[in-house]
This record gives sequence, structure tokens and C-alpha cells, in this order.
Amino acid sequence: MPVGDDTYAYRRDLPHLMKSGKTYYVTFCTRDRRVLIEAERDVVMACCIREHKITCWLHCFVVMPDHVHLILTPYEDVRLDTIMQRIKSVSAHEINRLTNRNGPVWQREYFDRILRSTEDVRLKAAYICENPVRAGLVARVENYKWIWRCWIEGAPARAPAPH
Repeated sequence: MPVGDDTYAYRRDLPHLMKSGKTYYVTFCTRDRRVLIEAERDVVMACCIREHKITCWLHCFVVMPDHVHLILTPYEDVRLDTIMQRIKSVSAHEINRLTNRNGPVWQREYFDRILRSTEDVRLKAAYICENPVRAGLVARVENYKWIWRCWIEGAPARAPAPH
């Protein structure tokens, strides 16, 4: 439902507010908090990075065993729900193919929050990067394979379109 010039709101189980040009903190979880094996986390990581090249500027993300945190800014004319549908749908399809399963991999919904300042982005990025250490998965974030920190390490603004 449009609520302003470039603001769109909708609700399923959770409320969502989308506004062009904004940066979002997003969390989504596996269905029934199922733990993703390493190869499945590789798939999710590849799907997220692919969207950086197509639909959004991906500032950072982490793929945890049963959930994913991202900070992203959709490219012009791309809605957050479209990005999330693409990441969740493609990764679920690939995970099911990899594991010879079928059915949902992800919970239907995701949590999103507009980050209103550079400080908000910095704080959420720090939270994302510290998540594997807090969870006891690694002693140092540098040792965690499923983290991407474009905002620290640098990455191309937008890769050329695939041929």
C-alpha cells in the first residue's frame, strides 16, 4: 500500500515499510531453526553476493547456522521484498537440490528495519560482524568463512551484467 511519494508499506505476519534510497538491516531464519550445513551456508553466501551485483549495494552480511543478517541498500527501482524473495527462493532451490530434499528452507517472513543514520549502520554492522564470535563459532571474526564486509574490505559498486 503506497503511503507517500516513494514509501510503500505492507504487512504479512510482520509489518514492512519500504522507502527508496534507504539502507536496511534484515534478518531471516531457517524454517524450524534448522541448522544449515557448511555447503548450504556456501550456497546462501553466493546468493547474497549475487544480489550485490544485480539488485542492491550489500554493505555486509553474515550467514549463521540458522539465520542470516544483512545490511543492504536497494538499487533504484528495486524493492526490498523483491530482493528478499530472490535470495530466499534461489538459495532454497539450490539447497534443496544440493541435499536432495524439497520444501521450504526459510521461514516465510523476515525482519527489516530502516537504518536512519551512519551511526545506525555502524552499530548494526558491528553487531553482524561480532555475531559468530558471540555465538561461540569462532574466536575471531576473521576465522569465520560466511561473513562478507564490503563496507570494510571494499568491493566493486556494481559488477558488469553477466553475458
